[in-house]
Amino acid sequence: MNDNAPQPPSRRSVLRTTAGVAGAGIGLGALGAGHAEAASPEAVAAAAATTEEAARAPRRRGATMAGVPFEGRSTVRVGIVGLGNRGGSMIDLFLALPWVRVVAICDPVREKAERAAAKVVAAGQPSPGLYTNGEHDYENLCERSDLDFVYVATPWELHLAMARSAMLNGKHVGVECPVAMTLPDLWELVDLSEQTRRHCMQLENCCYGRNEMRVLRMAHAGKFGELLHGAGAYNHDLRELMFSPTYYEGPWRRIWHTKLRGDLYPNHGFGPVANYMDVNRGDRAVSISSFGTPALGLAEYRAKEMPPGDPSWKESYIGADRTVSLVQTEKGRVIRLEHDVSTPHPYSRINSLGGTLGVFEDFPARIYVEPDHKGHQWGDFAEYATEFDHWLWKEHANPPGGHGGMDYIMTFRLMQCMQLGLVPDFDVYDAATWTAPVPLSHASIKAKGMPLPIPDFTRGEWKKARSGVDSAKPVT
Repeated sequence: MNDNAPQPPSRRSVLRTTAGVAGAGIGLGALGAGHAEAASPEAVAAAAATTEEAARAPRRRGATMAGVPFEGRSTVRVGIVGLGNRGGSMIDLFLALPWVRVVAICDPVREKAERAAAKVVAAGQPSPGLYTNGEHDYENLCERSDLDFVYVATPWELHLAMARSAMLNGKHVGVECPVAMTLPDLWELVDLSEQTRRHCMQLENCCYGRNEMRVLRMAHAGKFGELLHGAGAYNHDLRELMFSPTYYEGPWRRIWHTKLRGDLYPNHGFGPVANYMDVNRGDRAVSISSFGTPALGLAEYRAKEMPPGDPSWKESYIGADRTVSLVQTEKGRVIRLEHDVSTPHPYSRINSLGGTLGVFEDFPARIYVEPDHKGHQWGDFAEYATEFDHWLWKEHANPPGGHGGMDYIMTFRLMQCMQLGLVPDFDVYDAATWTAPVPLSHASIKAKGMPLPIPDFTRGEWKKARSGVDSAKPVT
């Protein structure tokens, strides 16, 4: 393994080649980010023209990153940017891996950084460098010469700048979802990854859920026959948390509901189903058509729970309480995506997959596949664990950390790939594809469900079969 990996192109040279080539696309939507007024025919035509342009890949300025391995190293040195609820818990998982060192941490709230630093020291590692001097101190963290990987867990609008800084300074980067908020920003991340030769990954933990990984292996083994349809969602009642004065650092997540009508968080649902269908690995997502309900839930919750004079009373919510999107793939398959964080309901990611031999549905998990089942009665999904559980779940049957252990499985696997010099399970093309429904669903809803093209971020590489989350156990 090579602990002194060759350096990527210089930050200056990449900045020269990326200036002005973020690519065509839409920002908050070609139809605007305003209220739910009907779109004019002219606006619909403009949306169609703009998104058609966005679907055409800009000229590649670097070789593909599909199938590119990490440089092996005995120790993976990590910097963490953002130490709120997510970053503050994920640091424990990095520290649980003996070949990982947390060498730098960043958050403008110094108390959070100091608490995280205490965890590092308690784990027997040297005290990390602290970067707490304002909103841009992450740039100084990224400039360190003793970092291999930067983990970003901050408000969504900051993801692009932080990922850009990491790659331009020679670091691989993993970003919590969504990876960026506009099509031009997604193209910029793709271009930067290719030019800097650094991986930029959407850290989609749900791809590593035990059920998701079992369904993935069953799909690849042909248990569902020819795949036809799938569904994924983020249906999670967040009203109390979004109005809490302490859970998030400020109202940033709630504010996004004043800007976009569409699916703000498609990755948890889209990522696993895309894996089942080998999207970007033999199939690709080609179009999306989205629909949204009126935006009533947050305002009704505010009226019941928030006192007069609370700053939230100045906000006007336009985000649809529930969005439903239909994604078509090149092979004709259909993926349904849902998003609802504004109304009362139990948690569900739906996580469904169907084919010519049967179907799986989650929350709760149930399965019906021929010839194993008959009489139109659901079967026991647990019966497939022995044969189809992924090797990661067999090796880590009771993983530590949140979300049922999927966070640890994801962290372990990513850090393992970096240590051993393996190809990552997903890459910048997956990050861009799984996030594209954010701006596109907004534009489609504003255009009354008009289908809009999803760019081919791989620039043709999707036609080639390659490895993904259904990975073989490495020989060490």
